[in-house]
Amino acid sequence: MRILVTGGAGFIGSHLVDAYLQEGHDVSIIDDLSTGKKKNINSRARFYKLDICSEEVGKVFAEGRFDLVNHHAAQIDVRKSVADPVFDAKTNIIGLLNILQNCIRHGVKRFIFASTGGAIYGEQEEFPAKETHPTNPLSPYGIAKLSCEHYLFFYKNTYGLNSTVLRYANVYGPRQDPHGEAGVVAIFAQKLLRGEQPVINGDGMQTRDFVYVGDVARANVLALSYNGGGIFNIGAGKETTVRQLFRQIVGICGVKAEEIYGPPKSGEQKRSVIDFKKAKKKLGWSPHVFLEEGLKHTVEYFKGKPS
Repeated sequence: MRILVTGGAGFIGSHLVDAYLQEGHDVSIIDDLSTGKKKNINSRARFYKLDICSEEVGKVFAEGRFDLVNHHAAQIDVRKSVADPVFDAKTNIIGLLNILQNCIRHGVKRFIFASTGGAIYGEQEEFPAKETHPTNPLSPYGIAKLSCEHYLFFYKNTYGLNSTVLRYANVYGPRQDPHGEAGVVAIFAQKLLRGEQPVINGDGMQTRDFVYVGDVARANVLALSYNGGGIFNIGAGKETTVRQLFRQIVGICGVKAEEIYGPPKSGEQKRSVIDFKKAKKKLGWSPHVFLEEGLKHTVEYFKGKPS
């Protein structure tokens, strides 16, 4: 299969590029390297350094004649979206529309979209949240992802573009960026290994559903064989407080560190955990790597990185 992965130099995108190539697919990547990294790019994939909003994207589609587009390029920082909702919308909504318009012009029939299984639901009414849970996002990031899902519904009904939406919980693992505000596991791991003091936002009792990046890549592989489309939660189905997470990472790193707390951040949920039963039934997916093992893999990765 000829596949285009947008954001294929990023944390999650690079893992699924590797998985697609391992399965024998022909893979191309669009990434502007604003957050993605050259070192993440698999040498067996064709790489185009482009902004997803660029008109040059059309040339990639014309050359690639893709069977499927997997759209992972995005602005993923909830706090940045609160600070600059216009930038967030330009990347996450206008960028998506540029990719979708090119899908229609160049005959692409299938689409996989990386959405959010946390921010899209807002403060949950049920735990874990199913795909049918009310969507009341608290941040521009969550609002943009929900808008994108509605656009995909429009493109399916108007143009016949079949889309599979994967709503991720909090993805963590090797290659996660420890800089900026997204990716608490990477931030804690790198700081602790450097002997620096991490700061826990708020009281640390906010919960998240942490899912390992290798499991997420596997979900993207399984989605290739599913022609029904639809929306699927991809998470571990288990709540972990940030305080618990911090203590686990401290133990794995083998260091001593105090629990230092800072002010809470706006736009963040208090509790987040999602139900993956639909993905298990329809895609045959369930998490294989649980938190303790996944954190060990992640810490080992950061131990091998130069400080």
